[in-house]
Amino acid sequence: MGQNRKYFFFFALLLFVFFGLAQDSGCACCTKNHEAFDFWIGQWEVTNPDGSVAGTNRIDKIQSGCIIQEHWISANGNLTGSSFNFYNTKSGQWEQLWIDNSGNALKLFGNRIEDRMVLTSEPFTLTDGNTYINRITWTDLSDGSVRQLWELLQDDQVVNILFDGRYTKAQ
Repeated sequence: MGQNRKYFFFFALLLFVFFGLAQDSGCACCTKNHEAFDFWIGQWEVTNPDGSVAGTNRIDKIQSGCIIQEHWISANGNLTGSSFNFYNTKSGQWEQLWIDNSGNALKLFGNRIEDRMVLTSEPFTLTDGNTYINRITWTDLSDGSVRQLWELLQDDQVVNILFDGRYTKAQ
């Protein structure tokens, strides 16, 4: 009876491991944390605060839902850029890497806070000798649009607004 019991436990353990692995392998990035930035996904027309068109932006979810990719084109077509956005399970935060056709790159880190995704850069020093931080906030608005606000901070104070755009679904 002891030998049968060992086989039973071994078989039960195999079933547990098999079904546990099968469930885990279904979707590695289907958690609430991985979905926190999904409100930004879509085809958008982006306008400035005065209503003029700033550009268009297509936001796609790729790599089995693990990456949100941005495709920006300014209204005049001169500036294009892409970003890769993902939830880093090791650090417990969102990360963005932006690269544009002028050679600029920006790395941001942060998380969703209520209806906003708030990402900030590491501190950096400009030619004036002062240290700054970029903070970009995407707000999920109740009408289905999204506001993107890019602020330059010094000592936790906003010293400049670099971009303020409203995303509305493209027709």
